[in-house]
Amino acid sequence: MAIALEQIKQTLRTFAEVEARGVSPLYDHLATRAAEDDDVAGLLADARGGEARGTLLMAAAHRLVQADPIHPLSRYYPSLGGFDGVDGETWPLFRSFLLERKDKAREIIASRYTQTNEVRRAALVYPAISVAAKEAGGKIALLEVGCSAGLLLGLDRFAYRYQCDGGVQLVAGPAKAAVGLHCSLDLAPGAVLPKLPKKVAIGARAGLDRAPVDLADEDELAWLEACVWADQPDRIRLLRTAAAEQRKHAPTLITGDGIDDLAPAAASLPAELPLVVLTSHALAYFGDRRAAFVEELAKLSADRPVWWVTEGFYGAALDLVLPDRPDLAAAVPGTGEMCVLGLVRFTDGKPEARALARTTPHGQRMTWLPA
Repeated sequence: MAIALEQIKQTLRTFAEVEARGVSPLYDHLATRAAEDDDVAGLLADARGGEARGTLLMAAAHRLVQADPIHPLSRYYPSLGGFDGVDGETWPLFRSFLLERKDKAREIIASRYTQTNEVRRAALVYPAISVAAKEAGGKIALLEVGCSAGLLLGLDRFAYRYQCDGGVQLVAGPAKAAVGLHCSLDLAPGAVLPKLPKKVAIGARAGLDRAPVDLADEDELAWLEACVWADQPDRIRLLRTAAAEQRKHAPTLITGDGIDDLAPAAASLPAELPLVVLTSHALAYFGDRRAAFVEELAKLSADRPVWWVTEGFYGAALDLVLPDRPDLAAAVPGTGEMCVLGLVRFTDGKPEARALARTTPHGQRMTWLPA
């Protein structure tokens, strides 16, 4: 238990320093303090294998505050109308609140997965999917692995506005879309602006997830909201808007393993359509099975054209097919860009990988890379 606890505490420190710092003052503070507290960090010991993450602890606490919104701790949760910034009372209130409800917290942690369905990531992956669709030469079948509630599967129904240097804007998607996304788009030296089509023709779509979220279930929707960082209420409002839109065009969501059930999920989509497989921060949860996922993608390409669009940390996905790129592994100072957008085309089982852009984890900005 001592070794496991130290691993958990280090995971919390890394979450605070790498993911939350400069992005979420509340979660940076709470995770930093939790990393030094055996009782609070120990709650994650009940997580399923590989799930003892800072995001899961924060989501469990968020869900419990949702259920008790008059508790003084809610003053620090803008998602619940709170407006107090981090101060000397934040951690003591959080600690006592969570430990008073430790049985409920452990139940959530033991039974839930982190189910982030960040809608703004659609603005990051849209350019890559449009490239794949152009190369495919027509309608595509879109399969998202690790789809959560499947919100990204509706990306062709969103409107996009990319703000570039010099006041230049790129726009795509339907003009009167219910969901409108904004993203800053910079150019790396030698890069040129991507050509974005007005629309992408998706002929069929499906999502594969070990525990897909049913948006018709209010408790499931509440958990999805709890997984959004509590001091970023705009993300929750966008999530709700996208969820309402998705319910009008509900995609097929398949319960299954991202590797073992990948082939059957792909076979559920029309065989005559080129296949684009999308992963957004999903492979980080695959652990030492990541290479097996790429092998399964390669096998699929024996029967149909296959592209893989991946957005996430370089060392969790793209490094498998585009190795030895330390420039992609390092965060870009001062930008928050610590992830990478990649496009991989499989031909006769062989991957041809390209890094298209550096990205922020939650879709606020991206820097397009030279071809």
